[in-house]
Amino acid sequence: MPQSQESDEALFRRIQAGKRDAFAALVDRYQRRAFAVALRLLGRRQDAEDAVQQAFLRLYEARAQYQPRWRVSTWFYRILTNTCVDELRHRRPMFELQEKDEPSAHGPDHDLELAERDRLLHVALAVVPMEARIVLTLYYADGRSYREIGAIRGISVNTVKTHLRRGRLALRRALRVRGVDGA
Repeated sequence: MPQSQESDEALFRRIQAGKRDAFAALVDRYQRRAFAVALRLLGRRQDAEDAVQQAFLRLYEARAQYQPRWRVSTWFYRILTNTCVDELRHRRPMFELQEKDEPSAHGPDHDLELAERDRLLHVALAVVPMEARIVLTLYYADGRSYREIGAIRGISVNTVKTHLRRGRLALRRALRVRGVDGA
């Protein structure tokens, strides 16, 4: 079976057997999504890149502790979010305007509007309690289900729903304070 179609669990068994190409394939599979989650949580590109790299390193170093009853993706996202939480505990979040990789077809005004909206969202997310911010990010930015988020964070589905509700309310309040319509 080609590596790209190999299940995460089969790929991880090969990692545990010392196959470096399997680890590279797993990194390729999760790197973009992991970066998006880390960027939403941390707000700075460099910090997100560092957190993702650290999470993959932690995953690799803990490969012997992996339990086959866990989904690899759930285990990895737990490691990633814990890595981001560690970073957030060590600093006061600072947000910067992210550079665009390429201009859009909509023009510079549209690009500026999107950049400003993204900046305001990052700033507003900074005031949302940490666990609610993680749950919001996993749910909205990464498309995870309540059950998956519960498994990743080690909490019940009802607690996930509570964090989502509180996070949405806190985010709406923070956006209203900043004058964002529709919040």
